[in-house]
Amino acid sequence: MIDVINHGCRLNIAEGEAIRTLAAPLGSATIINSCAVTNESVRQARQAARGAFRTDPSRPVIVTGCAATSDAAAFAAMPEVARVVPVADKLAPATWGGTGPLNRKPVVSGLDHARAFVEVQTGCDHSCTFCIITHARGPNRSFAPADIVRAIAERVEAGCHEAVLTGVDTTSYEGGLGHLVRTILREVPTLSRLRLSSLDPAGIDPILFALFAEEDRLMPHLHLSLQSGDDLILKRMKRRHSRAQAIALVAALKAERDIAVGADLIAGFPTESETAHANSLAILDECNVVHPHIFPFSPRTSTPAARMPQLSHDIVRSRAAELRHAAETRRTVWLDDKVGQTATMLIERDGRSGHLPDFASARLTMPVAPNTLLPVRLTGRDGTRLIAQPA
Repeated sequence: MIDVINHGCRLNIAEGEAIRTLAAPLGSATIINSCAVTNESVRQARQAARGAFRTDPSRPVIVTGCAATSDAAAFAAMPEVARVVPVADKLAPATWGGTGPLNRKPVVSGLDHARAFVEVQTGCDHSCTFCIITHARGPNRSFAPADIVRAIAERVEAGCHEAVLTGVDTTSYEGGLGHLVRTILREVPTLSRLRLSSLDPAGIDPILFALFAEEDRLMPHLHLSLQSGDDLILKRMKRRHSRAQAIALVAALKAERDIAVGADLIAGFPTESETAHANSLAILDECNVVHPHIFPFSPRTSTPAARMPQLSHDIVRSRAAELRHAAETRRTVWLDDKVGQTATMLIERDGRSGHLPDFASARLTMPVAPNTLLPVRLTGRDGTRLIAQPA
């Protein structure tokens, strides 16, 4: 049996499904498909490798993914790990005992997923000072629109209702992400819902902006890689947008359509002052962020940010907690305002949980068939999840 444990982003989840198929010649193995975004991500991968070995020492443990490239020596030194496979080799048939050339096509998450995560590109050409993924993944490479359309059409034909475009930097898609999205919507008219993963604010082109405003099948959910709400910190991060540009983008989109905004924010970046932290707190309100992804700064070896003057661990942790509290307070108000409304919910494989078009999470009061698009009435809230019943 091949067991793949995916860590990190949606792209890794999609690649994990391809690895599961490619690794079949091995017969039996546990494969840790790792993430390298933070030191905590690497620690979790090491922990997963040790846990898999303790569970069954007879099964080889193989580590692949971004951390297998960025921290290759550390994983190779672990007695529990039989082999380390860098990102560049993880989708090659020969890596897993197969034959034939590497014939790279967009990877797609498994048929048992209600939402299909579809790879449109990998790698990144930018040089954010905190990021090690460019080292692990290499430069931007985009897949042909025809291959992406074909992959989505096959999933739709198999009964999938929603596709999520994934990548390391999707807004760097060659030819323009807006052109790609427009092509998908035109060429796959039976696709009910199209969603985009995290987007660089500087990369949202005019065509994509217009599609967000006009196209109902493009979900009203925008997740931005803000990283900070302070201009000086953004410059030290080598981000390509300013605070004002991010705020203006959200305001312009919200003037056209009721879009739910998510954001990635790093707490405690090196040299971050109290004023800079306050600006990040304020941008949660100014961009009306209701889907927060907040994490403490983690110095990754060999990145420029790791060589900058660091804040103390206690300050970083405290600022992350402040950002999370402020974001969750705003999210709670937003969810409470939705009670009493109706929406269409995509039901996940458990038959009860799912997401609304704006990516609000909900749970049914009674089970229904998985992978169903179901009209629901929202009757209450349980923590960060809405309570729904069939309308």
